[in-house]
Amino acid sequence: MDKNQIYQFISEQKTAFIASVNDQGFPVIRAMLAPRKIEGNEIYFTTNTSSNKIKQFTANNKACVYFYKRSKFKYQGVSIIGEMEICTDQSTKDLIWRSGDQMFYKQGVTDPDYCVLKFKCKVAEYYCDFKTEKIELL
Repeated sequence: MDKNQIYQFISEQKTAFIASVNDQGFPVIRAMLAPRKIEGNEIYFTTNTSSNKIKQFTANNKACVYFYKRSKFKYQGVSIIGEMEICTDQSTKDLIWRSGDQMFYKQGVTDPDYCVLKFKCKVAEYYCDFKTEKIELL
């Protein structure tokens, strides 16, 4: 699998799992909605500024994002390591905002509890059919 196929695979998934590191040094994994945008080696997600993951990424920006697809006879997964950037600037928030987001962010696109996570991908590990491949994404 090459870099373009990895990003194509990611774009087809409905759920992402994001791992951060808590203040005791342990990984914390949570499910997230699918990425809002994939551009180059950057993947964009939305979240609440008040969430624990924002505190964790502020203290330690190292992150892992995992995507998978499971069918009756095949399992595929990709684990990507990189760094997470917290974007609170209005231009990035405007870029990622979608209609319907007001359900989560009552004050709209300018809600102080709305921010964007920009994940900068470095290396992916793709798994399928009992084989693992490492793919450089930079």
